[in-house]
Amino acid sequence: MTMENDFAQLDFDRRERRGAPETIFCQGKSNSQLLEIVRRFHASGEDAFGTRASADQAEVLKAEFPEIQYDALSRTILLPGRTERPRSVFGPVAVCCAGTADTPVAEEAAKTAEFLGCHVGRFYDIGIAALHRVVSALPKLREAKAVICCAGMEGALPSVVAGLIGAPVIAVPTSVGYGASFQGLTALLSMLNSCAEGVAVVNIDNGFGAGYMAFQIVRPR
Repeated sequence: MTMENDFAQLDFDRRERRGAPETIFCQGKSNSQLLEIVRRFHASGEDAFGTRASADQAEVLKAEFPEIQYDALSRTILLPGRTERPRSVFGPVAVCCAGTADTPVAEEAAKTAEFLGCHVGRFYDIGIAALHRVVSALPKLREAKAVICCAGMEGALPSVVAGLIGAPVIAVPTSVGYGASFQGLTALLSMLNSCAEGVAVVNIDNGFGAGYMAFQIVRPR
């Protein structure tokens, strides 16, 4: 459906095709554009879930929709609609990250998976610099039906985890590290070259893509 000023076409049939509604990518949109998009979602009765939202954008939205939920760490917004959606019924999905600096990307993944109806367990700061931290999380990681691993630097955590569990691992390279990390490119290439079976890689800092993929893995067809 084309909006009156033709700057966005919203896909209100996506839930029927994909099992989940369209998500709003907030970054790069003007406040007026984002507000109009959220209005259209709200009018349709569909949930308005957005990623990469700034605090300023959230304030503009809250002025009209006080009930909107904004999480500053993951930079996600949620305005629940009238459409009933599943609440923590799929999974479990485990979201882990190597270091505290990776937490914003991990939280984007976790919030996305939770929005889509997954039960999510969080295991943060379990990087391979101290392998006992990974080992201590193993019992819970082995219960998960899909595991999301976020890591920067050399990006080794997904390979280590995949070698110790049976579930699929979704690797998320983050733009964390010193100069030779090249804003996450080193971690991306490392994850793409993993010798552990069952590792799939999404784009740098793409927590949303990882959360959505985990949902597709664990939800029944």
